[in-house]
Amino acid sequence: MKIHYNIKIYGLVQGVFFRASAKEAADKLEISGFAKNMSDGSVYMEAEGEKENLDKFIVWCNQGPMMAQVEKVEISESPLKNFSRFEVS
Repeated sequence: MKIHYNIKIYGLVQGVFFRASAKEAADKLEISGFAKNMSDGSVYMEAEGEKENLDKFIVWCNQGPMMAQVEKVEISESPLKNFSRFEVS
């Protein structure tokens, strides 16, 4: 069963290829949604997929790409939006 997560990642997560790397991870895990930089320096993502795959994605989000320094990840569940692919904006 597909579920939808709203994810906010704090730390050194902008300017370190976090969003592009998140897209690669999402594509491998068949997750759709989007990632965007926020004005407070965080990255906000919405992600949809099978719970098992989203759980793996969350594990990835807690580490991020090599140059990132993730301090905190906030996750909340919300209704499906039926995204067709994962996009970076």
